[in-house]
Amino acid sequence: MNVLFVCTGNTCRSSMAEGLFRHMINEKGLEGEISVESAGVFAVSGEPASLQAIEAMGRQSIDISNHKSRQLTKEMIENANLIIAMTNNHKRAIISMSNNAIDKTFTLTEYSYDDTRKHNDIMDPFGAPVHEYEKCLMEIKNALNIILEKLIENSEEEN
Repeated sequence: MNVLFVCTGNTCRSSMAEGLFRHMINEKGLEGEISVESAGVFAVSGEPASLQAIEAMGRQSIDISNHKSRQLTKEMIENANLIIAMTNNHKRAIISMSNNAIDKTFTLTEYSYDDTRKHNDIMDPFGAPVHEYEKCLMEIKNALNIILEKLIENSEEEN
């Protein structure tokens, strides 16, 4: 299973989601079963994660200081089994790049929560103080906990 997280510049939300999800997968011993990547719909490739994202993640004992942003490509979309976008605009941009993305692309909250009232965009903390990144990270973490459980359940049902 290859999971791809997508935001705008791949320096805040998707980089935090990638780092956190990889950490969660490793804690469950699933690193051989689930791979994780991230990219941005308008990313400048090779940029580091924002300092606030690095600090917020560091407070969770997760190091993303080596993260390098990547521009989303059609090949990444084709290779992913599940694409998680941070906003509806990101989702639309992904689907516009590949017809194959339609059935495997969701917003983070859409894939996590059955209750449509919880289907919100994950707001971009870019340029905000670190406490805003931490709020964003907690929103992402809550959703990722649900996503990981869903992936584990689906995997068990397939076996």
